[in-house]
Amino acid sequence: MDIRQMRYFLAIASEQQITRAAKRLNMEQPPLSRQLKQMEEQLGVTLFDRSGKRLTLTPAGELLRQKAERFIHEFDETMKEVQELDEGIKGVLGIGAVVSCISLLPSRIERFRKSYPEVTYKIWEGDHFLLADLLERRNIELVVARLPYEADAGQESYSVLPLPSDPFVAVIPAGWHSNAGTEAIQMKELADFPFLTLKTDRTVGMHERVIKECRDHGFEPQVICECSSVTIILSLVAAGIGATVFPKSVMSSFTLLGIKVLAISDTDFQSDVGVLWLKDRYLSKSARRFIDIFAE
Repeated sequence: MDIRQMRYFLAIASEQQITRAAKRLNMEQPPLSRQLKQMEEQLGVTLFDRSGKRLTLTPAGELLRQKAERFIHEFDETMKEVQELDEGIKGVLGIGAVVSCISLLPSRIERFRKSYPEVTYKIWEGDHFLLADLLERRNIELVVARLPYEADAGQESYSVLPLPSDPFVAVIPAGWHSNAGTEAIQMKELADFPFLTLKTDRTVGMHERVIKECRDHGFEPQVICECSSVTIILSLVAAGIGATVFPKSVMSSFTLLGIKVLAISDTDFQSDVGVLWLKDRYLSKSARRFIDIFAE
């Protein structure tokens, strides 16, 4: 089996249908079917179960998929590394960011584009676990995330560039704070408000920090909604449904009416944030330069 056949196999495994895989590969269906038959004959195994409407991987096919994906990614990475020896900075830069860190990207990308206009971008948003999987699959090269990073691989798998800590702020409906003219609130005042919290099924670190801070100030927050979307939570705040606590940088991307953002005066409550990438993994020139933008 050669590189070309591995790409054919992975396309079929992804699309679960010969017709769609052939279209994706810009080739006719009969030659692709012949290639699949040839691969199975060479290996002496059946790679796909053809009994249903879709092609599903057999155990042998699943093993090959895992190994082939890793091999193809490493091959493509090696080709990229060799080509970059004599090339300028261009190509596609894959970036991941957790939902609460998306606001940290626009200004950096704007600065980066001024120096490297030939670079284009693919940006993924997700929780720590999804982004860790995308890193491992080489769909992205770096992640901007809240720390500590909660993915299964563990902190030791990543290189981390810490960024300046981000203070938490209270985000409340505009009409809820009676102290007109003040730009601050005390933590204990949040005890009276229905509370909205940012949380996914698996990434819970920031949620737990906020809950702990409330408890340290003597109250249990009245959590009426857990949500994985910053936009949805802010829409609920604007509608007067509840209040929340977010890192201050999150709010720089939103100008929703009906929301008031207040400093929390009686606590030094900070969110740690950083740029992460896999250790011992080749980083493209564009990824290295983009990380440098964060380090400045």
